Amino acid sequence: MPTPGPLELVIILVIALLILGPGKLPDVGAALGKSIREFRKASSDVQDAVKVNVDTSPLPNTLSSQSVPNTTTSTPEEPAQPVAAGSTSDPNAVAK
Repeated sequence: MPTPGPLELVIILVIALLILGPGKLPDVGAALGKSIREFRKASSDVQDAVKVNVDTSPLPNTLSSQSVPNTTTSTPEEPAQPVAAGSTSDPNAVAK
C-alpha cells in the first residue's frame, strides 16, 4: 500500500478542518494519537507473549559415540521334523 504524499496529507487535513472545525480538531488529533499509541503497545505485548525461545544450538553427536557394531551371532533354528501320517501332536490322544 503506497504511503500518501505531502499533497494528499494537506488535502486530508483541509477536509478534516472543514468537517470538524478548528475547535475540535486538536481534541480529535489527541484522541487519534492516544489510540495509535495504545494499539502499538498492545501489539508489542502480544508479540512478546507469543515469542518462542527456540534453542538453535547444535545437538551433541550421540550416534557416533554409541555406535557399536553388532557382533552377536544368531543361531539357526532347528528344522522341523516331519510328522508321520495318522499321528497326532497330542500324546494322550486315542486312535480310533
